[in-house]
Formats: sequence, C-alpha cells, structure tokens
Amino acid sequence: LLTLRVPCVSPHRLEELQLAPLGDADVHVKMLAAPINPADINMIQGSYALLPELPAVGGNEGVGRVLGVGSRVTTVTPGDWVIPADAGLGTWRTEAVFPEASLLRVPSDLPLLCAATLGVNPCTAYRMLQDFETLRPGDSVIQNAANSGVGQAVIQIARASGIRTINVVRARPDLPKLVERLVSLGADHVITEETLRKPDMKHIFKSIPRPRLALNCVGGKSATEMLRHLQPGGTMVTYGGMAKQPVTVPVSAFIFRDVKLRGFWMTQWKKDQAHTRAGLQSMMQSLCELVQRGQLHAPACTEVPLEDYKAALEASMKPFTSSKQILVL
Repeated sequence: LLTLRVPCVSPHRLEELQLAPLGDADVHVKMLAAPINPADINMIQGSYALLPELPAVGGNEGVGRVLGVGSRVTTVTPGDWVIPADAGLGTWRTEAVFPEASLLRVPSDLPLLCAATLGVNPCTAYRMLQDFETLRPGDSVIQNAANSGVGQAVIQIARASGIRTINVVRARPDLPKLVERLVSLGADHVITEETLRKPDMKHIFKSIPRPRLALNCVGGKSATEMLRHLQPGGTMVTYGGMAKQPVTVPVSAFIFRDVKLRGFWMTQWKKDQAHTRAGLQSMMQSLCELVQRGQLHAPACTEVPLEDYKAALEASMKPFTSSKQILVL
C-alpha cells in the first residue's frame, strides 16, 4: 500500500503503510486515479477551511475499484467503481479500506478521467447553475477563471441545458489555443479580463441577454467588473479567490440594481445533505448521464504516476495551468 502522506515534519512524502483490516461495514478499494485540485494544495499549506489531523493522506477526489466488502455492506459489490461521498477521504494512495458510508457508486463504463474528476468540479458547477437563479434555455451566465475545472464543467453543463456562457480568462501566450478549446466545449463567448472592462462588451449583449448569474472564482477587480454586466436583481456567486483580493461592490449596485452576493462551498453543501443522500445521488446520476451522453467530458488532464507526485504538485501550482494533474495509482 503506497500512500502519499502529508505529515507534520515535512510537507509531503511517499510511504508504505499496512492496510487496515476489513470491518463488517467497510469496503476494500483499489484506487485507480486521483486528481490534484487547488483545495488539496491549500490543505497541504494549512490555509483551507477543512484541515485533517496530521499526519494525513492527501487527496479529496478520485475513483477506485471495489476489491472486497464487509458482511454488512449493501450498496457496492466487488468490481464496482466508487468515488468519495465527501471531502477529506485521502485518495492519493494505491489501496485503502474505507467505511461504506464514505463512498458513492458510479457506473464503471465512465471514462476513467471523467470518473476521477466527477466529485468536485462538476458538482460545484452543477449546484451553482441550479441553486441560485432559475435559468431557462436562452439565458446567459458569466464566469471568470473559465479555463479552470469548474469553468470547463460550467460551459458543458450550461450548453446541455441551452444556457449561453460568457467566459473570462487571463491573457496568456497560448490564448488562441485556449479559446479554441473552450469553444469546442460549448463556450459562446471567450474574452480576456481586459476585454471585460472595455465598452466592447456591449456588442456581446446584442446577441444574448445580460447574465442573471455570475460565477466568481477570482475576486478583486475581476469580480467587480463582472458584476457590472449582471441584469438588475442578478446574483454573483463566489466560490474561490484566486487573486487573494476582496470582492468590492459599488453601493449603487446594491441600491439601484439590487444585485445579490452569495457564496458557495461544495463541502458545506454535502454536509447539509448528510441527513439524506437523495440530493447527492440525484445530482451524481444527472452528471453521470451527461458523461454517458457525451455532453460532459473530463477537463484537460495530465496523467502522472504516483511516484512522480512531486512534479505533479509543482505543475499544479504553476500560473496559467489549464491541465489538471491526475495521479495514476
């Protein structure tokens, strides 16, 4: 059992551990693939809202195959694919024994990288599109950090529902290539942060309505400028703060345009659903069906063997990164 641990004495190291015994309500899982997400990095750095007791195994997301089950396990059987039901499970390992309640079954015919990246970014995108504004076909959404995992999922889920997207990215040397990729996913408009602040934006709204929903993963000026383009009464949802700057809102936006500011954290949503799995299972079924219909694909990924985890961690923290690092286990 190889495990990427995050101990007190060192930021990270690879260790070989003894596999825990299989209890009556436990599931023995062979992990197949697990991504490195920004929240994983924040947890290692000690700056995330959810911090495990150290030493701990890294990784909040991934997919594994069931090898064996305890005598009281009823929801999965050997051969099934499973993903974490919540954050903090510790997925950067080759094998593990997990409680049955900590796992969700997913169809084993999903593409491996789709299954490995299904539990965080697509869920976040799905909930934000569903829970804050009643969006109908023809409506539009604006988002920054559109090349992120969440951003790519927003584009695809919105397109499947007939919702138009305005996608804001930072200028970069390979901008035409990035624009081409996002358009291939279903993006209606891809613009830079600089364009967002220019009068040219009015041309976009000749063909599509102003957005009723803005999704903010950056903060700072980017959030303020997106807010300017919302319809009166619209909502901006903040789910990240890549710029590490506060969200600043003009008083006039509150008084004269009645905009609403909300926040979203997928981990908290799952905690709120702890009393029943109905909402979580319904969402996962909808996302799996989108994948099976070819309407939701994995983000751009780079597969890395677990032994090369240091390179993967370094790559995941580089600027202008559009490819998610996936540990292959």
